[in-house]
Amino acid sequence: MSIERIAVVGTGANGASIAADLVRAGFDVTLIEQWPANVDAMRERGLTVVMPNRTEVTEVNVLHLCEVAEVKTKFDLVLILVKAYDTRWAAELIKPILSPEAIVVGLQNGMTVDDLEDVLGPDQAMGAVIEVCSNMFEPGVAHRETAPEESWFALGGLSSTSSARAEEVATILRHSGSVQVYQDIRSAKWMKLVANAAELVPSAILNMPLFEAVSDIKMRSFMEANAKEALAVCIAAGSHIVPIFGLTEVNEDPDTYAVVLLDEVLKRFSFPGTLTTVLQDWRKGRRAEIHEINGMVVREGKRLEILTPANSVTLKFAQAIEAGDLAASPENLPQMLENLISS
Repeated sequence: MSIERIAVVGTGANGASIAADLVRAGFDVTLIEQWPANVDAMRERGLTVVMPNRTEVTEVNVLHLCEVAEVKTKFDLVLILVKAYDTRWAAELIKPILSPEAIVVGLQNGMTVDDLEDVLGPDQAMGAVIEVCSNMFEPGVAHRETAPEESWFALGGLSSTSSARAEEVATILRHSGSVQVYQDIRSAKWMKLVANAAELVPSAILNMPLFEAVSDIKMRSFMEANAKEALAVCIAAGSHIVPIFGLTEVNEDPDTYAVVLLDEVLKRFSFPGTLTTVLQDWRKGRRAEIHEINGMVVREGKRLEILTPANSVTLKFAQAIEAGDLAASPENLPQMLENLISS
């Protein structure tokens, strides 16, 4: 089966920039978006993607969520880029407009393959790891710090049927970055979650750009502790240490490799002003993917009887921030460390 019609569900910074790449490559792409102002801006002025060495404005076909019920034709490939906690309803939304052999790819943080598999079945679901650094604070304008030539993706099916389609999907996605196909996509997603557990939420709690947060030696140690716990849980859950981010080798010592993954994010996909997606969400007044990242580590740790004190502290402070009981601030670090010591 050939892929003729593509939909991108969730066109914030990452979704918009990837969709623009595919449109410019000549594919038939429909953007599906839930932010009304973003839909209006893209319809009126096109989609602007600002990169370090160029700015591209692309005319796009964009629908609001409420217009999906009006779609008559079917999609052969759907890329989902909504927040991880919105995966299940997004999969249900597009289920009626999938062609019989369509593939749906979750290009998100967290273990969203489980929700996709539950809703769509393993033959139509495909897991992915995404490493694109971008932000969107103005409707219709995505700021992408890692251009396609610097972005990286992993893809992998959940059954023999979907696995056989992975290279086909990878050929399309390579218009937006380098792509590696994995037989064990769950393990690859766990590796990304290890890195995310270290950097996304902990640095956001301090209300700092990632580079600024990690420059504090004590904070760096705390971030590494989050990563090490996450990898320990990953292994206990039955997944394996695998190379990601284009690495060709792995260090078999889990604690060492956990730090390597954090280092790779800092070296290749972070810049002096980079705000993690969690901090971007909080500054927009939105909830973030805290339960899908550090919360996942804590939940699985409890199930497997593995202690996760650093991730538990991270989750505790993040929950307080989202509840409005605490402000994200550098002043949180001493209290976080005290909580870790006493845990």
